[in-house]
Formats: sequence, C-alpha cells, structure tokens
Amino acid sequence: MTKNEISKKVLDAAFEIHRELGQGLLESVYEAIMEYELIHTYGLKVTRQQRIPVIWKSMRLELGFRSDLVVESKVIVELKSVEAVPPVYPKQLLTHLRLTNLKLGMLINFNVALLKDGIKRIANNL
Repeated sequence: MTKNEISKKVLDAAFEIHRELGQGLLESVYEAIMEYELIHTYGLKVTRQQRIPVIWKSMRLELGFRSDLVVESKVIVELKSVEAVPPVYPKQLLTHLRLTNLKLGMLINFNVALLKDGIKRIANNL
C-alpha cells in the first residue's frame, strides 16, 4: 500500500470521526478512536505511542519522543485538539520523520469547525 493510499484512509477516518463527534474532545480520545477505526474499519497496521530514539553516532538516547500513530510503518499521524496549532508542531513532526527515516507525516487538529482547516501534510524529502 502506498503512502498516498494510507493518507487517504487516515483522512477518511478523521473526517468520519470529526463529523460524528465534532471538536472539543481530548486528544487521547481522538487518538484511541483513530487507532480503532484504522485497524477495524480500514484493516491497517497501527502502532500507537511509538517510541522514537535519537541516535547520535554510537549513542542511542531514549528521551521520551513518541509518535501518536504510525500507520503501516510508513506514515506518522500526529493528532491535536488545540485552539491554534503553534509553528513548533509541524517542526516536531518533521523531526520525528527525520529520526525515523519516514517520508510522510500528517498533523490533524480536531479542534476546528471544519476539519480540512486542521490538516497539515508534512513531507521529509519527498
């Protein structure tokens, strides 16, 4: 399955969740429901709260970096439920992509009236 096919399924699930539940829930609620939908409705392999180490030369640092969802070991999905997305969130996602050597990330903020306004696609050298 390609990264684009995965991202379409992620967006389909996000739109359905936002349509049914709206905005204003905790990020952890959206994360659990997204994981459920991607696995049970779309048949995707999902890892939740995957650790991301920082590797410097021969040193491996486990510093608590985590990705909300990693889908099919190809796409990182970071979920938010905030009033405004600060510029640091896309930068953090790009850093996670670089550290994992993955190419595509999606930042989805559920706390918006129209979900399309809360979606940002981040590419790592695509």
